[in-house]
Amino acid sequence: MKTLTRNTEGIYNTAQNYHRKFSVITRGARADRPRPQESLVLVEARDTYTPLLHQILQSCARTGAPMEGKACHGHIIHVGLQTDTLTSNMLINMYSKCDLVDCARKVFDEMPERSLVSWNTMIGSLTQNGEEQKALGLFLQMRREGNHFSEFTVSSVLCACAAKCAVFECKQLHALALKLAMNLNVYVGTALLDVYAKSGLIKDASSVFASLPERSEVTWSSMVAGYVQNELYEEALMFFHRAKMMGLEQNQFTISSAICACAGLAALIEGKQVHAVLCKTGFGLNIFIVSSLIDMYAKCGSIKEAYHVFRGMDETNTVLWNTMISGFARHACSLEVMILFEKMQQMGTFPSEVTYVSVLTACSHMGLVESGRKYFNLMTTEHNVSPNVVHYSCMVDLFGRSGLLLEAYNLIEEMPFDATASMWGSLLASCRIHGKLHLAVVAAKHLSEIEPNNAGNHILLSNIYAANKKWDEVARIRKLLKESELKKERGKSWIEIKDKVHSFMVGERKHARIAEIYSKLDCLIEELKIMGYKAETEHDLHYVGENRKHELLRHHSEKLALTLGLMCLPSNASIRIMKNLRICGDCHSFMKIASSCTGKEIIVRDTNRFHHFKNGCCSCREFW
Repeated sequence: MKTLTRNTEGIYNTAQNYHRKFSVITRGARADRPRPQESLVLVEARDTYTPLLHQILQSCARTGAPMEGKACHGHIIHVGLQTDTLTSNMLINMYSKCDLVDCARKVFDEMPERSLVSWNTMIGSLTQNGEEQKALGLFLQMRREGNHFSEFTVSSVLCACAAKCAVFECKQLHALALKLAMNLNVYVGTALLDVYAKSGLIKDASSVFASLPERSEVTWSSMVAGYVQNELYEEALMFFHRAKMMGLEQNQFTISSAICACAGLAALIEGKQVHAVLCKTGFGLNIFIVSSLIDMYAKCGSIKEAYHVFRGMDETNTVLWNTMISGFARHACSLEVMILFEKMQQMGTFPSEVTYVSVLTACSHMGLVESGRKYFNLMTTEHNVSPNVVHYSCMVDLFGRSGLLLEAYNLIEEMPFDATASMWGSLLASCRIHGKLHLAVVAAKHLSEIEPNNAGNHILLSNIYAANKKWDEVARIRKLLKESELKKERGKSWIEIKDKVHSFMVGERKHARIAEIYSKLDCLIEELKIMGYKAETEHDLHYVGENRKHELLRHHSEKLALTLGLMCLPSNASIRIMKNLRICGDCHSFMKIASSCTGKEIIVRDTNRFHHFKNGCCSCREFW
């Protein structure tokens, strides 16, 4: 059999040679023989060149060559091979691999006889090309016609269910698999747990995993990814390490999921360990894994390390540029964001919707109103990118933070989208900063309509009333919260020390070293008072006396985390603290003076951004 090689014009040499030989035979048949004998020549040609045609189809499928595949299909019809089941299966596969699913379906529909492979190939083709509903419909047709199916059929249909998060259909297939004793098959089991995980039913996914007698690398990878998708990052890392201890080869999907888990936990030490595994496995040049790595370092507060990884890539794409720009935006490095924005265009990569979200976010975090306006207009005038609701949300946040509350409100009213909860929430938060009580009430009213069960919105409005000394309104809102039994999210901070995460609540009592931490914190506060620290009690909005406010501020969770970091981390190490809510003004001042007093860099990630405290200053420049 001849080897298929592609020439510079993109045509297969073997196909060309075949076409010449075939043409000579058929021309000779038409010119020199009577018509009854012509079919014999075609049969001879079909028998002679069937293996070659199959080889060409396989090569077209492998290399994604639709034009050559269609030419080969023409020859197949010419010699009458279109009724051959094997050949039709190869055609379906070729068209599927070339993303011509309609052509594949036409071949399938015209087959006089279909084998199990025909059905499996067509269902798989529909699933892989985003036609999940048609894949499910074809499986139902297969069942109605009484055709037998295999484990591969069920796993393909389950993949279609996973793409649509079709839980009901998945459970029906699960029941069918149990009935036919297919549930313990590794392909079916893996597909089942993937559907359950993507549908938020992680306990069901875990049960399926536990029941499998045999598990492949894909099974483990799907389970790790499932935990990450459900924000169970610690469980994801536990599974990752279990797979590693069992000696399973780590694939790129498992490593990428583990990196995402580290990013979710802001676990820098764990992230560096996974980075080391990545370097050993040889996936270090995979652009999508590297994007996850950059994102992980940025979310862990190591923006320099993120940029170092970015600079180490020889090839870049839009995803990589966007990830790095997003990282800089998260750290309020507005100048770096703008430089990369220009550089990516110089390198031939055009900004996308995601790029502009990061650029506008950077402008918002630094109060660059005019720059934000410029980039917002550039979207349509330069790059033909239509602003979506997220871009408008960034502009609302930018105007609100900068004190342009009326402009922010007008933008919400005039934009071509319905306002989202994040927009009204941003406006409400800005009203608190700038003391606009009337507009705060309007924003809170809209928020209560969109998110009636979100206690945080009520708490924010209550805090605005408290800041304005309207204690009757504060009591009314808190009574409403108590009667509705809505639960507010409790503030907590955490710090990673020696591969272990230590978590603190305000007034923490459960930590093993809490007495020692409080003693050290008291000493630290006395030192900071000498350097000018004074508790800013206006940031405590409880209706209590000044002494009680001092006590509450003294034991904020980020201060406890900082104290443990000072006790346990090396003298030359930065202290990285993560927080689930916005850092308060008193703690912000505390961290600035502490960075000067201790000579340490203190990095705090709150719900909005990173704050880098060094030598008594913060990277936010007091705009947060």
